[in-house]
Amino acid sequence: MKTLFPTPLLSLFLLIVWVLLFNSIAPGVIVLGALFAWFIPFLFRSAWPSFIRIKRPDLALVYFFILINDIVVANFKVAAMIIGKPRSMRPALFVFPLNMTAELPVTILASTITLTPGTVSCEITRGRKGILIHSFSEENPEELIKTIRNRYERRLKEIFQC
Repeated sequence: MKTLFPTPLLSLFLLIVWVLLFNSIAPGVIVLGALFAWFIPFLFRSAWPSFIRIKRPDLALVYFFILINDIVVANFKVAAMIIGKPRSMRPALFVFPLNMTAELPVTILASTITLTPGTVSCEITRGRKGILIHSFSEENPEELIKTIRNRYERRLKEIFQC
């Protein structure tokens, strides 16, 4: 079954988008959409990356709420810095050394860093050994590295068990 329908959820999503784009449920639209929804993933199945699976969805939910909280808190901190003393800002560029190499957790970590105001992931180094991070105002990059490692990377390693 997996060889005939390599990604059934993607095929279903493509069919729904097709029907919404045509704004019609005519039989011809659905049949043509179903053919494309099957053919596109089937054609590109060899190029589709094989990601690791989430082993602990309960921890992923906790991670999500921690991230939402951190985004809100960081927004207020950045706003206070800009309104308060913009001259006291000390931008920093540093490399966060990674303890994991799996593609999906590293990508999620880089996205988490970018989503949190005040930090931006600039680059994932070759071999996924580190993430180049730009910090809006950081006097001690080592402290931020410890925070990222304990708050995000450790949890991602538990979620994906990698």
